[in-house]
Amino acid sequence: MGDPAGIGPEITVKAVVSSEIRDVCVPIIIGDKNALHREFVRLDAEHQFSADLDSSPIRIVQCGPAPTDFAIGVDAAETGKASAAYIETAVELWRRGEVDAIATAPISKKALSLAGYKFPGHTEFLAHLTATERVGMSFFGGNLRVVLLSTHLSLIDAIKKVTTENLVELISFSDRELSKLLGRKPKLAVAGLNPHASEGGMFGNEEASQIVPAVKACLANGIDVSGPYSPDTIFLRCHRGEFDACIALYHDQATIPVKAFSFGSAVNVTLGLPLIRTSVDHGTAFDIAGKGVADASSMIAAIKLAAELVQIKQR
Repeated sequence: MGDPAGIGPEITVKAVVSSEIRDVCVPIIIGDKNALHREFVRLDAEHQFSADLDSSPIRIVQCGPAPTDFAIGVDAAETGKASAAYIETAVELWRRGEVDAIATAPISKKALSLAGYKFPGHTEFLAHLTATERVGMSFFGGNLRVVLLSTHLSLIDAIKKVTTENLVELISFSDRELSKLLGRKPKLAVAGLNPHASEGGMFGNEEASQIVPAVKACLANGIDVSGPYSPDTIFLRCHRGEFDACIALYHDQATIPVKAFSFGSAVNVTLGLPLIRTSVDHGTAFDIAGKGVADASSMIAAIKLAAELVQIKQR
């Protein structure tokens, strides 16, 4: 359900009452019944909610005591603690085989910190709970799938991460993890760092000195990868289906095309976890929380993609 003070309860309920979701999976909401009940009432869907879980068409798993001492749209230790409990319960249900995948609504990093948790977000928390050493961030926006070399770094620091060693590791990791998710070996492209992928060395040398050697090393290991390609066109080519995924070299290089092509419906997919985890591509939106105006498109897309990935895995 995400942070109770954000738009998580609203978009979760909007998603699970949608026929798009009910047609592809049996939804189980992990969260707070009181917050969820308010949203069912707001949507005039109260008939789908019942305190008696056995009679409710949508199963709701309550985690501990309901948070009460908090304000909508404000960070608080209590909501951070509740958010953490939802994540921990989701992983435990997966361990017991009661859920096939997890789709997460947004949490607040600050609220999580106020509650005493040191994880900057879902990804690191889930890695800890599943004892996973290597995870990676990717975004799926229709045919466009991107995997990020670095995430929240300054551009100067992100450029320092563009090394042959780091790229060989990421390309190999992406090939392995996307093969699991897609049920086949992926065709990968690598974006260049400089304009026009340096135009043969005219605008920088990272392509020749770092990226090309990484691509050649991965090709020698049997990975279907090519590049570097001019970053102003490769994402369009991926969107048109020429490649299964593109390796992006820094945060905005990945997220600008994803949001340009699929704003509101793109999905954050964590690679490397032993479970399937998808997430919305936006935050808690405290400024509109509790107003009933939040767009649930990304939540719906995240749940649908999770269900699709489960079906691929079970083939």
